[in-house]
Amino acid sequence: MVVLEFKKSLRSYFKEIDSPLFITAVLVLAASLLNMYGITRGDSLFQKQIILIIAGILVMVFLSLFNCRYLKNYSMPALTLYIFAIVLLGLTFYSKSVRGTNSWIIFGNLTFEPAELAKLSLIILLAKYFSQKHIHIYRFSHILASGLYFIIPAFLIINQPDFGSAIILSLIWGSFIIAAGINKKHIIILFLIALIVVAGSWSLVLKPYQKIRILSFLDQGEDPLGSGYNLIQSKIAIGSGSWFGNGLGRGSQVNLGFLPEPHNDFIFAAFIEQFGFIGGIILLGLLFFLIYRIVLIGLSTTANFGKLFSIGLSVFIFSHIFVSIGVNVGLLPVTGLPFSFLSSGGSNLISIMAGLGILQSIKRYG
Repeated sequence: MVVLEFKKSLRSYFKEIDSPLFITAVLVLAASLLNMYGITRGDSLFQKQIILIIAGILVMVFLSLFNCRYLKNYSMPALTLYIFAIVLLGLTFYSKSVRGTNSWIIFGNLTFEPAELAKLSLIILLAKYFSQKHIHIYRFSHILASGLYFIIPAFLIINQPDFGSAIILSLIWGSFIIAAGINKKHIIILFLIALIVVAGSWSLVLKPYQKIRILSFLDQGEDPLGSGYNLIQSKIAIGSGSWFGNGLGRGSQVNLGFLPEPHNDFIFAAFIEQFGFIGGIILLGLLFFLIYRIVLIGLSTTANFGKLFSIGLSVFIFSHIFVSIGVNVGLLPVTGLPFSFLSSGGSNLISIMAGLGILQSIKRYG
């Protein structure tokens, strides 16, 4: 009797959520776990990733059961999460520095990157804000008010320094103001402000090693054994994968230790080395189908909150994928951003799975 009731509840649940989105997310996570096994040969990092993936799926399911109308109709949940993320970002400056940055809060062997939570909280808050102000959004005062929500975490993240995550935050905010209907004059003003901020960041914020990353990207062959080494090895790994790859756990660049950070910054290169160009196309096909389902859910809902949230979440995921691939093939300088779903660690993964859970709640409750 209990088993029958459980099966009935399960069938009912999958009818209410977007099943293609759920299945695609699980398939991508399975591919990422297979890739991680080939990189790590099943060591403790792989075992940790299994736990994080299970936790991510549970978070998605749990939040899909939560009624999203609380986020849509009440300001307190969104503001509370946003303030919590800001407080955590502030605490990073009192935590241990890792490779010259204060991006993590460290608890023994556990690390958490608040910037990822800040991205999700900003999406929720901006979706709430613009869904209320959409009628008068042409007023520049509303653009400035929403910009304040963006500037606070962006300022803290830039000073960690984590320029990559600050760029993602700016893309998320930019997607919202464009979707909300900003006029051309305001776009020009914001563009000029952005140029000033970038110039100021180069002079006052970026550390020498970050400037070297950008300069080595512009001339990748200048220092092949130093600043240009990572990108060169990444390209070699991708090239060695050819059409069908070298096979699971047979990536020479990874196994011989030539490819740096194969479980994180250069995980896409490690994936192509194992599964080839065809494997990469299949992976990207799944990821783009997942983003397509996110946008489709947003378009199908009648509430502006759901539409705007789906835009923010799709930009969040897509920008991480785009930047990570750009870094791995040498089209962008190394940023340290994780590849959504693939990279090791739980901060980005849990934040994205939480976002998918909220999206499934939007699908269920509208």
